[in-house]
Amino acid sequence: MLDTILLHLINFIEGMIEHTGPLGISLLMAIESCNIPLPSETIMPFAGYLVSKGEMNFHVAAFAGAFGCVLGSIPSYYIGYFGGRPFFEKYGKWLLVSKKDLDEADEWVDKYGDWAFFICRMLPVIRTFISLPAGILKARKRTFFSLTFLGSLIWCYVLVYVGVKMGQNMAVFKALWHKFDILIVLACLILGVLYLYKHFKHLND
Repeated sequence: MLDTILLHLINFIEGMIEHTGPLGISLLMAIESCNIPLPSETIMPFAGYLVSKGEMNFHVAAFAGAFGCVLGSIPSYYIGYFGGRPFFEKYGKWLLVSKKDLDEADEWVDKYGDWAFFICRMLPVIRTFISLPAGILKARKRTFFSLTFLGSLIWCYVLVYVGVKMGQNMAVFKALWHKFDILIVLACLILGVLYLYKHFKHLND
């Protein structure tokens, strides 16, 4: 059941990017930045794969991803800005944000100041919900969105590069896939489950 859901999710991501190009990348990354567990680790490498085939420009793909992150962060930031901490401690689970998520984000900001927003944009999972605490803390908008773009751009460049390398060595990957297909499917399934579990496990805290 779960492997079927993950397969449909991957097919959806690939189909969106193939048919809409950079716009699709931006939309998918915007969805991820709206606290929805749509992993950028799947989105951007596939964009890189298209780059390796000559169907997309490397820099356009990365910038489209970073732009989408900023776009998706805007509603999240303002929900946090006007909702405040008490609102999210009471209703945050409906937006896939737990009290523990907010506490972790607060710790990052206390430790690194505004640069926490830059750093968090390059970290799995936490990058999807950092905009809400930024809004709650009423971070300076220009600073927050600028650092969001820069951190996301680095993250997107890295993932696009991974996708390019995968595309350039597709023959090797196909040979390994046919040789270890069951193990690879199982590994992908486990990683998908861990991603969703890590995202949802604290919602009832």
